[in-house]
Amino acid sequence: MSIGESSSRSVAQAAHESGALARGPHAVGGETAPPPAPRALQPADLLNRELSWLEFNRRVLHEAMDERNPLLERVRFLCIFTSNLDEFFQKRVGGLKRQIAAGMVDRTPDGLTPAQQLAAIRQTVVPMLQQQADCDRGLIRPALADHGIHLVRWQELTAGEQRFTDHFFRENVFPVLTPLAVDPGHPFPFISNLSTSLGITLRHPDSTEHLFARVKIPEVLPSLIRINREESGNGIYRFIPLIEIISHHLDDLFPEMVILGVTPFRVTRNADVERDEEDVEDLLESIAQELRQRRFEKVVRLEHGPNPDLEMLEFLVGELELSAPDVYAMPAELDYGDLGAIADLPIPELRYRPWIPVKPPAFSDDSADVFSVIRGSDVLVHHPYESFSASVERFVKAAATDPSVLAIKMTLYRTDDESPFVRQLIEAAERGKQVVCLVELKARFDEERNINWARTLEKVGVHVVYGVLGLKTHTKTVLVVRREGQGLRCYAHIGTGNYHVGTSRLYTDIGLFTANPVITEELVELFHFLTGRSLKRDYARLLVAPLNMRERFVAMIDREIGHRRAGRPCGIVAKMNSLEDLGICSALYRASSEGVPIDLIVRGFCCLRPGVPGLSENIRVISIIGRFLEHARLFHFRNGCENPAEGEFYFGSADWMYRNLSNRVEAIVPVEEKGLREKCWEMLRIQLADERQAWDMKPDGTYVQRTPHDQAAETGCHEQFMRLVSSRAGEGG
Repeated sequence: MSIGESSSRSVAQAAHESGALARGPHAVGGETAPPPAPRALQPADLLNRELSWLEFNRRVLHEAMDERNPLLERVRFLCIFTSNLDEFFQKRVGGLKRQIAAGMVDRTPDGLTPAQQLAAIRQTVVPMLQQQADCDRGLIRPALADHGIHLVRWQELTAGEQRFTDHFFRENVFPVLTPLAVDPGHPFPFISNLSTSLGITLRHPDSTEHLFARVKIPEVLPSLIRINREESGNGIYRFIPLIEIISHHLDDLFPEMVILGVTPFRVTRNADVERDEEDVEDLLESIAQELRQRRFEKVVRLEHGPNPDLEMLEFLVGELELSAPDVYAMPAELDYGDLGAIADLPIPELRYRPWIPVKPPAFSDDSADVFSVIRGSDVLVHHPYESFSASVERFVKAAATDPSVLAIKMTLYRTDDESPFVRQLIEAAERGKQVVCLVELKARFDEERNINWARTLEKVGVHVVYGVLGLKTHTKTVLVVRREGQGLRCYAHIGTGNYHVGTSRLYTDIGLFTANPVITEELVELFHFLTGRSLKRDYARLLVAPLNMRERFVAMIDREIGHRRAGRPCGIVAKMNSLEDLGICSALYRASSEGVPIDLIVRGFCCLRPGVPGLSENIRVISIIGRFLEHARLFHFRNGCENPAEGEFYFGSADWMYRNLSNRVEAIVPVEEKGLREKCWEMLRIQLADERQAWDMKPDGTYVQRTPHDQAAETGCHEQFMRLVSSRAGEGG
C-alpha cells in the first residue's frame, strides 16, 4: 500500500465518521474537495530526520557567531548547541545503535539504513564541532577579553593567582576527589553519563609497566572558578576551569608516581531504553526502574580533548566497547556547557534587554473575577510577551480557592521543581475539591521529577493517573468545573506549552481560555478518555490525537485544493516545531501540485522538501531562531475567505509528526472569535515577513538566513512582539 493510498482512505474515513469539516464554522458551501489521485512518496521526496535536526542545531550555532547578538547571549548559544547535541546523541544516536545491535536494516523514508545514518551524522557533526571551536576561540574569546572577561589556563596565572588556586585546590577540591586505579585488583570504574574525567597513564618509578587511572571532575563544584572574586568591583572577571586546576595538581593525587600522559574525556550513554508496557503492572515503578537502568546503558560517544595520550585513548575505546566512529576529538573545550557561568554574568549591556511580560488586557484588572472575564469572551494569550503568571497561574489559583469550584482536571507533561501548579492542586484537594492530575511519567529526561510530583500529589488525595496505555499524554489542558446558579459550567485552558513557569519566560506559546460549552464538553470527554475507558471518536471541534487529528488535518488540506479548483481564495500557513509525518507531507505535496500556496514555519527539523518543481514549488519553509524558543503550534486554512484573518485557525500541543499524531494524546482547538483570529493572523504575518531571525529552507535541506533590506527590517519578530504588546498595554489594551 502506498503512502498516497493510505492518506486517501484516511480522508474518506474522516469525512464519513465526523462530517466535521462540513459542520465547521467557516465552511464554504459545506464542501470538501475529493482527494486528488494519490502519488506514492519516493525516498528522493524526503529529507532525513536526523540530518535535518543537525541543520537546526547549525542554525543555533550561528546565533553564537552572529555579532548582532549581545556577547553573553552568544556564549549561551554555544552552551545550547552543546546541550542540544548531548540530547541528540543520547536519544537519536542511542536509538540508531540499538537498531543496529538488534540487526535491523530497515530504511528510513528517505532511504537510509541505521548504519548509513550514523555515518552521515558523524560526517555532519565533526566539521560543526570545529566551527564551534573557531567561533569560540576566534570570535567570542577576544570579544570577552575586550570587556574584561578572561578564561585562563594555568600558565597565564600571576604568581598571586597561582597561590590562590593552590590554596583553593587544597581546601575545596582535593578532599572531594577520588582517584580510581585500574589494575587486577581494581576493575575499570563505572563512568556516569555526561561526566567529565581525566584519564591518566602512570608508571611506578621502579617499573616500566604502564598503569591507568581515572579522576572524575566533581559535579558538586563549579566548573569555572573565579580567581579574582575579591576584586569584584573592578569589572574584571578571571576564570580558570576546574579541570585545569585538577590537571595541574595530579602530583598531589599520585605522589612519587611518574605521570606519562593525561587525556580529558567525556562519555555519553544511550537514553533510548526499550519498554514493553503490555507487561507492566505498575507503570510508576516501571519508569523508576527504567531510570535506574538508564544510568548503566551502553556508551554511545566518547569525546576527548586535544592532543590525547594515544595509549590511554585506545584503552578507553576498548574498555567502553566503542569503535573509532564513536570517538570525537574536541578541537577546544570538552564541554561548552561549562561556559554557562560566563553567560550568566550580571553585565546588562552584554545581554538582551530585560523583558517583563505584560499582563494580557483581559486580565489587567487584578480585582476582576477570572471566571467572569472568561465567561464574557474567550481570551487568547501569547507567551512570553503576555504574562503567564497573570493568566495561567491566576486561573488555576482562582480555581483552587474558589468555593464554587467543584473539580479541577489538569495534565502535567513537564513542570518546575518549584511548580506553583502542584501547590495549587494540593490546596484544592485539601479544600475538598475533586482534583485529577494526569502526570506523564514518560516525559524524556523529566521522568524522575514527574515521579516525585505524582507521589506528592497522591499523598494529599489528588487522583493521579498516568494516561492511556501505550500513549504519551502530551496535551496541555486544564478543565475547571464550577457550580453557577442551579447548574454547572466548565472553564478551560488549552495551550501549546507545558505548565512550566521557567520555560514560559523562554518559549513562545499560545493559550486559550474558554467557557464555550461545545469546547468544554468535548474536553470533559477527552479527560474521560485519559482517565477511564471512553472510546468517543466523533469530536466536532477538538482535533484529538490519535483519534481524529491526522484525518482532519489531511481533509482540511484537501479542502484547500477544492477551493483552488473552484477559483476561490486558498492557502495554508502552519507553524510548528517539527514536520515529518508522511501522510501530512503527502497531502501538502498534493496541495502544492494543485497550486495551493503553503507557508510552513518550522523551527526544528523538516523532512519535506520545499521548492521542488512538480512536487512542492508552491511550498515555502522558514525557520525562526532567536532570543526565544519558538514552541507554539498554530495552523491556518484560508477556506475560501477573501480576508485571510477570516479563515480557520487552530492551535494546540501537536506537531505534524508521526509520534504526535499516532502515539500521543494531543489536543488542537479551533479559534472561533473574530478578534482572536485576527490576533493569530497577525502572529503569522509578522513571522512570515521576518528578515532578521528567519531562515529560508532550500530543496536540499540547507538553510539561508535572510538579509534585511533596510534598517527597519533589522528588528526581528521577537522584538516586534515585545514592542507590540508594550504599546497596547500603554494604550490600555
